Amino acid sequence: MAADPRTGVGLALACLVILGVMPVIADSRPAGTSALGFAFFLSVWQLVFSLPLLLYEFGSADRGIFGANLSPRLRRRMAATVITTSLMFGLSTYCYVLAVEKAGAVSAAIAIVSYPLFAIAWETLFLGRRKNALELTFTAVLLGALVYLGTGGTWRIEGLSLWFLFALSVPFLWSVAHVIIKEELGATPITPAQVTFFRVAISGLALGIVLIVAEGAGSVAAGFGDLRFQAHALAMGLAYYLELVLWFYAVRSIDVSLASSITVPWPALTMVLAVTLLGEPVAGYQIATFALVAASIYGLIYADAAKRRRAAA
Repeated sequence: MAADPRTGVGLALACLVILGVMPVIADSRPAGTSALGFAFFLSVWQLVFSLPLLLYEFGSADRGIFGANLSPRLRRRMAATVITTSLMFGLSTYCYVLAVEKAGAVSAAIAIVSYPLFAIAWETLFLGRRKNALELTFTAVLLGALVYLGTGGTWRIEGLSLWFLFALSVPFLWSVAHVIIKEELGATPITPAQVTFFRVAISGLALGIVLIVAEGAGSVAAGFGDLRFQAHALAMGLAYYLELVLWFYAVRSIDVSLASSITVPWPALTMVLAVTLLGEPVAGYQIATFALVAASIYGLIYADAAKRRRAAA
């Protein structure tokens, strides 16, 4: 049965809403609670929510990686890739929570949506995919917009926000992990549900170990017993899991470029929710930066599509 583009568009729109809500959920967790603890527990809830689909696939005719006959070398290589990228995603989850707390939901959201900047860098440096003049122009505008935001709209380096720079670690880690996954796992029959399960299982385990070492086993027990804290962790874990799964299925029905263009405006939703629900002020320079970032990303999507059309002609 052919994929329905309307389904892909609808799923991408759902991703837009979820992405816009996630920073607000993270920033509204109970005051004084640990960012590391929140990252661990939201990962635990992600794991819980990933189990039903994983078990369904395991019992179906298409078992993905569980039914594949891979060589020992390919299995070792795949295992190394999954472990490495899962640890990177675990670190990015902690960085996400801490960046939203320290930089604010709005600034963190704009920093995170700059993901294409890092993806372009890795594709150019490590995959040899050179960019044309139009792509480089939009990349320069995107970079300038981020400098403008990081300096609080002043362009003065002494005003550069270190927490904004820290927020950029999230798209940095995502981009590296995604490039590795695309190149290494694309040749295996592993399914989106299986990728998601292994990712959250390994990253959650790593975060749990770090949490126990850094804050003690008592912090884990206290986190389990704090129902308000757990409610926020559950909501964040569910949102994060749904966004991952819906995105995978969206790009099965429509091009990644179209799905990406649909989700670009999600920081605008974060701005509205941050003002109305968190009472977080939104400055004029933040709105201007988001407009420049969105325009740059749309420009990059257009430039990439145009280049592909010329190559296919």
